[in-house]
Amino acid sequence: MLVVAAFVVILNETTLSVALPELMRYFRVSAESAQWLSTGFMLTMAVVIPMTGYILSRFTLRRVYVAALSLFLAGTVLAAAAPAFPILLLARIIQASGTALVLPMLMTTIMQLVPIERRGQVFGLVSVVIAVAPAVGPAVSGLILQTGSWRWIFLAMLPLVLASFIAGLWLIRNFTEPTRPGLDVPSVLLSAVGFATAIYGLAGLSQLANGFPMGRVCLLVVGVLTLGVFFRRQRSLARAEEAGRGPGPLLNLEPLGDRNFVFSTVVLLLSFGLLFAFIILIPIYAQQVVGLSKLATGLISLPGGIVMALLGPVVGRIYDARGTRILTIPGAALLSLSLVGMAAMGSTAALWYLMVCAIALNAGVALVLTPMMSNALASVPDRIAAHGQAIVNSFQQVAGGVGTAVFVAIMTLGAASAGAVSQQDAIARGVGLAFAVAAGLSLVALAIVVFIRFDARDESQ
Repeated sequence: MLVVAAFVVILNETTLSVALPELMRYFRVSAESAQWLSTGFMLTMAVVIPMTGYILSRFTLRRVYVAALSLFLAGTVLAAAAPAFPILLLARIIQASGTALVLPMLMTTIMQLVPIERRGQVFGLVSVVIAVAPAVGPAVSGLILQTGSWRWIFLAMLPLVLASFIAGLWLIRNFTEPTRPGLDVPSVLLSAVGFATAIYGLAGLSQLANGFPMGRVCLLVVGVLTLGVFFRRQRSLARAEEAGRGPGPLLNLEPLGDRNFVFSTVVLLLSFGLLFAFIILIPIYAQQVVGLSKLATGLISLPGGIVMALLGPVVGRIYDARGTRILTIPGAALLSLSLVGMAAMGSTAALWYLMVCAIALNAGVALVLTPMMSNALASVPDRIAAHGQAIVNSFQQVAGGVGTAVFVAIMTLGAASAGAVSQQDAIARGVGLAFAVAAGLSLVALAIVVFIRFDARDESQ
């Protein structure tokens, strides 16, 4: 039930990517204002997720599930009926508050109920949620926009959300007793300010083509410094807790001392950021360079999403039997190959070529995502499982912000420096440059999985 709920709420995260031009026309807002529908969603997730370790310790699983789905349901209803852009933005923030609770619930439940020798299979199913839902979101919204209003993007979700909510009331059972951990309020404030300003600052880097965004860069620096203070405070609180003093850390950073967790998380975040680069850049290229319709643009990622869904359980079983390297080395190589192919698209790529590149990229991510997620969380003791997944999920939001902002900035800079060419050719060159940089970063992930051996499953045995 938690897997179904997570799929529904994460699918919502990318459904608006194809709809942004339509929303700009409907509400008569600029592209920068419309982008807040995505940026505001990520900011809210980044603020809420670090608190999930405390929330899941303080309240029962059933209560958190009801709260999460209630928030998401309320946000969806408000979004479908939004009469003005600020109301739609508020609705997205409410949706994000519920979304931020669902995935940590799922991860924590797996860590506490599923034995390590079977976690690969379960995380294979979870990878369908984490990666396939964002991949098929544009296809869903493209199909809806081809035949109806943008409001149907939210209306179509209501039956799924209601079904998940009602089924959860029937099926979700509590398997742990809540405790009463102390809450360090300064940590909450530092976390909220740090993650929010860092991601907002990163999002502003997409404006580099229009001049150096000094205000956003200053906010990024403030966010990074605040997060440094936050992480230092968490370590101090952890030492005080061991000595029997203080409320304990809001986010236990103990997993960051484990090499399996660190290297797995780095590769996971690189893959996630590159996937978001694809999700953001391909709709721009398809519609503004090749001239594809919204439906055709959405369908580019659909075959890749299906391939990823089929590979997820298979990859999980292979991980349980053979460990990480047999999957991650070919997966990272395939990811690099697909990005090189996209960097070489030019301005006349055919629909079939885009689909092949998308399939290769999604297959590569599928081969990397499940082993790295399983490996990272397998290295975390069960007593701090909720904190381990909170670290991964928090950094995923940062990776999404980086993947969105940095690659859009590279694209716009590349297009601006193209010289006296048509707008289509300029955008094509910018997209090609962005994918070339992405291909270079994918080689970093490939180097890590080839030259560094890290496998929590082998060590546990």
